[in-house]
Order: sequence, then structure tokens, then C-alpha cells
Amino acid sequence: MRHCYSALYFLIPAVQSFVTSNRIPVVSPLDPLTIIPEQHGWLLRQELLKRKCRQFSSTRRTATTITSEDSSTSISSSMMELRNGVADIANQFDVFLLDMWGVMHDGSRPYDGVLEVIEKLRQMQDKKLIILSNSSKRKDNSVRMLKKLGFNPDDFHDIITSGEVAHGLLSGKLRNRWEMLDQLLQGDPLQKKVFVLGSGDNDVEYCESCGWQLSPIEEANLIVARGTFTVNDGSEVVNKRENEELYESTMETRLKQAALRRIPMLVTNPDKIRPDVERPPMPGKIGDRYEQILRETSTEECTGMVKRIGKPFQDVYDLALVEENAKENRNRVCMVGDALETDIVGGSINGISTVWVLLDGIYGLDLDHNTDDSNLMQSAEAIVKEFNGETGTYAGDRVVQPDIALRHFRW
Repeated sequence: MRHCYSALYFLIPAVQSFVTSNRIPVVSPLDPLTIIPEQHGWLLRQELLKRKCRQFSSTRRTATTITSEDSSTSISSSMMELRNGVADIANQFDVFLLDMWGVMHDGSRPYDGVLEVIEKLRQMQDKKLIILSNSSKRKDNSVRMLKKLGFNPDDFHDIITSGEVAHGLLSGKLRNRWEMLDQLLQGDPLQKKVFVLGSGDNDVEYCESCGWQLSPIEEANLIVARGTFTVNDGSEVVNKRENEELYESTMETRLKQAALRRIPMLVTNPDKIRPDVERPPMPGKIGDRYEQILRETSTEECTGMVKRIGKPFQDVYDLALVEENAKENRNRVCMVGDALETDIVGGSINGISTVWVLLDGIYGLDLDHNTDDSNLMQSAEAIVKEFNGETGTYAGDRVVQPDIALRHFRW
């Protein structure tokens, strides 16, 4: 992949006149988005190139028809309504499932107005606020993060992280729907050997605390993908921060070895990109890559070889909606998130309303923060339309349409 970008540099002059006359989007090797530091890796470069093409194509879309019954209340586009703030929807829902990064904070500070929203919702009778985070770390890490950012963890009925749910599955404490893991848990405890693609933060403690021993790929019976920074076999750690090229080549080699042995993979964070400026890749990308390698190296059925824990998949929603007949009253539940592929798809698949936060998180850099409501909705609908035209997303064949849009998660 690395050499492909070099090749493109020399090919572009030869095809410049053709692509210009045919209005094909050109991503110049001198474009700021494509001059990406080597340490960020091919996955990030691939993601930013895709984003550049998306920005080009969005300028050529036909504007979506916007209708407005009352510009002071909401603007509708297709079935999605833009509301002024959370105050407009507070009485519509009893349970709010809240994404963290991209809705409540940006990784270092809370977004403006979010603390006020939490306080006002908590003051309302019979409102439940449940954090549903795709973090691959355990619940206590999110509790510490909330306190650091100025939130009171006690304001939330529950804090559910993908990493906590995956830990419960690996330890056998939570009900498991994945047959491959179930067989390993019921087998010889000495065979609970795991190869870890990690974050470099407590990877060993995470696995050993639920009864698994880190092992080389030749011995492992399971791969856990919980980060995109280290390759860890229990005796040697290859760290992307120290040698990014070695990390990438090692990970690719180990995935191919694993595919030949048909080792199942558990992805403890299905996110594919992180919602910050550079949008670096997340463990969901590793899961996608491993499935691709499995298809390329085997004629056997690969369905079920990769298990993802987190939004948009069912395990975390079942835990969030387990109490007070929530499953029977899902019209009073909403999922608030910034990511179409995880938050909005997850709400749609699990039969609850979806609230899309536009100007913070993943799409905050793609949308004009100063435009009027009608133009903002046109741009938002264009992003939804493009997403629905993509292949290989968690939506599958499902057409995604958020129910409600908010500029920010503010009152």
C-alpha cells in the first residue's frame, strides 16, 4: 500500500488531462490532506484520501428539497428533523443512550452546553441517562474520564463500554451468543491463549484478569483487537509509536498467519475512525481487514469468524435496555450520537429513535458551522445519502435515516 502512493505521484501527470475533462476528482500528492506524516500509517492515509474524494463529490450533489413548517421549531428533510436543542425533545423520550466522544466531549474537554443538558435532564422526573461507549477500556476508565472532564458519574443510570462487555464475555460472566468463544470457554482452561492487537494501555492486565494468557500467534486460540498501537504476543511488543512501519508489517503478517489457522477475532471497539482532526483508524478497521484476509486465503465459510462488541451490535443494546420493559417501549428511547455507522445504525437496527449530533464529532469538520438551517440540512442529507451508497459498512443493505438532528448536544 505504501508503494501505491508513490506510484500515484508519477501517474497523475500522465492522466491529468483525462480526469480533468471527465470531471474525475483528483487528489494531488501535494494536497495538504495527502501529505500525511509517515507515523500515522497507511490506514489513516487511506481514510483521509477517501475523505478528500467525499468533499469533492459533495460539491456536485443536487440539493435536497427542504420544507419548513415553523423555522423556530424544526426543519424537516425527508424524515429527519433539525431541532433547536435537547429542550425540544426532552419530553419525547424517557431513556437517553449517550455516546461519549463526539457528543459529550472531544477527548480533552466537554463540549459547550453539555454539562447543562445533563443537569436539566437529571432534574426531570423519570429520565434515564445511559452512556453507551465503544471504548475498548473497562467502565472504571470511563468513570475517571467523566470526573476529569467535570461530569458527575452518578448522574448516569449506567455506563456501558464495549471493553467492559467484552471483558464479561471473555471471563464467562456475561451470556455469550458467539459459538466460537463459547467452545473455548467450555474447553481446557490451559488453552485460553490470546494474541492481542492492543492500545498499549493495560493490554496484559485486561486479558489476564479474565483468565486468558497472552501467546504467540502459533499458539493462540483467539485474537483480541482492542487497539491500533501494539502487537503483543506476551513476550514481545511491537509498538507503532516507536516503529510504525514495523508495526504495520508485523500486524499484516500475523493476521495472515491467523487466517491460515482460522483463529477467531474479538473486536472490543467496532469504531473504524476516531472523531478527531486526523481521524486515525480504530480497531473496527482491523476487524474489516482480517475478514478480507480470511476471504482471500480460504475457500471455507468465514461468517462468524470476527465478533464485534459495541455499537451498532446487539449485545450492548440488550444490556442498556434490560430494565423496566424498555424493549417493549422503545418509542420512548433514543440513541444520541455523532457517527452514522455505529450510533445511528445501532439505534435503527435495535428499533429505537436516533438523534444525530452534526457539528461535533466525526462530521464536524465536513459541515459549515455558520450556515443557516436549510443549508445545514442539505449538507447533512448529502452525507447520509453518500453513506447509504457505500458498501462494506455495518448498515449492510439497510437504508439509514436519522430521526432527529441537532447542531450540538445543547439545551
